Amino acid sequence: MERPRILVVGGGFAGVECARRLERRLAPSEADIAIVAPFSYELYLPLLPQVAAGVLTPQSVAVSLRRMLHRTRIIPGGAIGIDPRAKVCVIKKITDETVYEHYDYIVLAPGSVTRTFDIPGLVQHARGMKTLAEAAYVRDHVISQLDLADAATDRDERISRLQFMVVGGGYAGTETAACLQRVTSYAIKRYPRLNPNLIKWHLVDIAPKLMPELGDKLGSTALDLLRRRGIEVSLGVSVAEVTDTSVKLTDGRNIPCRTLIWTAGVAASPLIATLDADTVRGRLATTADMSVPQCDGMFALGDAAAVPDLAKGDGAVCPPTAQHAQRQGKVAADNVAAALRGGPMQPYFHKDLGLVVDLGGAQAVSKPMGIELTGVAAQGVARGYHLMALRTNVAKVRVMTNWLLNATAGDDFVRTGFQLRRPATLKDFEYTDTYLTKEQIKEHVASLNVRQ
Repeated sequence: MERPRILVVGGGFAGVECARRLERRLAPSEADIAIVAPFSYELYLPLLPQVAAGVLTPQSVAVSLRRMLHRTRIIPGGAIGIDPRAKVCVIKKITDETVYEHYDYIVLAPGSVTRTFDIPGLVQHARGMKTLAEAAYVRDHVISQLDLADAATDRDERISRLQFMVVGGGYAGTETAACLQRVTSYAIKRYPRLNPNLIKWHLVDIAPKLMPELGDKLGSTALDLLRRRGIEVSLGVSVAEVTDTSVKLTDGRNIPCRTLIWTAGVAASPLIATLDADTVRGRLATTADMSVPQCDGMFALGDAAAVPDLAKGDGAVCPPTAQHAQRQGKVAADNVAAALRGGPMQPYFHKDLGLVVDLGGAQAVSKPMGIELTGVAAQGVARGYHLMALRTNVAKVRVMTNWLLNATAGDDFVRTGFQLRRPATLKDFEYTDTYLTKEQIKEHVASLNVRQ
C-alpha cells in the first residue's frame, strides 16, 4: 500500500523546521516526506548584513539541508503553482525543467520576497538584502565604489560613488546601514587619496520612528548611535525616483548616489496569489492550527501565512519573523502528523521572546523578555541568540570562528568579482516572474492527466 506523501514547500526557517520535526514524529513506514527548495541550504537571514560587511563568510550562514534532513527527499527548485483539488504541485527545477509532484498533505512555507513600489527606476537600480547572493554582491559593490572613486578624475563622479543609501528603518535596513558604514569607515584608511568626509551613508524610512517595535527609549538610543557615527537618518521620507547616479527623495532632495539598498519590507511569495483561498494583506489566511480551510490537506506558515497570533488576540496575525517561523514549523509538523493519524490538532501559540539588533562592533540594542539593553551586554545577547538559533554545530563553529577572526585580524576589503559586469539588481535575484497564473496551472494539470 502506497505511503501518504507529505510535500513541504520552502527551505527557510518554517519549512526546514517542519521537515525536521516530521522526520522525528513519523516513522519511515508512515509517510514519504519531500521538500522543495531552490538551494541546498537554509539561509540564516538575520546575519545577512554581517555577510555583506565581510564579518561572516557566506558559507557560515548557509546551513546545509543534508546535515539537518536525513530521509527527506530534496527537490532542487521552486513551486510555481498548486492545484489543491488535484493535489498537484507544479515545480520548476533549477534546470528549468517543469515537474509535477502529487501530495496528500502539503505544507506551504515559501517565504517572502522584497516588497517594492511603483517608483521610477527602483527595480532597475536598487539592490536587495534578501538572499545570500545579494549580500555577497552588495559587499563587492560597496568596495568597488571605493576603488572607482579612488581612480576617478571627476569630482562629481567621486562624490556620487561615495554616497550610499539604505531604504527601510526596520531591523534589516538598520543593521545593513550600521554594518556597512563600519566597513567603509575602516576601509577608507587604505585609500589615502580619498577624503573621508566625502563618504556619506543615508538611512531613509517613511515611518516617523526607527524600529518602533523596540520602544521609544531603545529606538532613540539606536538612532543616536547611528547619527553619532555619521549616518544621516531621514524619517518620514521615501524615494521618489532612482537613476544610475542619483536618488530623488520625496522631500525634494536629489542625492548623488550610485548605491541604493532597498529593505523596505517584504511581501508574501507570489505563489500565494495562484491559490483560490482567502488572504490577509497578501498572506494566506489560516486557522489557529495553520490549516487552510478552503484546501484539503493544506497547511501554511511563515512569512507567506497569516497565522492568528493568539498571544496578542484582537484578530492580530503573527509577524513575519524567524522566531515565529521556526516555532510554527514544529507545531505544523505535529498537526500534519495528527491529521495523518486522525488525531486532534493543536493551535499555535507563542509569546515573543524579544528583539536583538546588531549595530556592528560592540554596539547593539536588544530587548530580551522585555529587558532593555545596550552596548556590550546587548551585543552578547544578540550573538548568543543567533548561535542558539543556528541549527547545526558546524554552523555555530563557523560563525564563532568568523567573529573571532574579524575581531582580531580585521578585514582586507577585497572584491571577489561576484556577478562582475552584471546589473545584479532586485529583479535579478528573486525570480518573481516565474509563477504560473491560475489558468496556466489548470492547463498544466490537464495535460498531466492526459499523459497519464
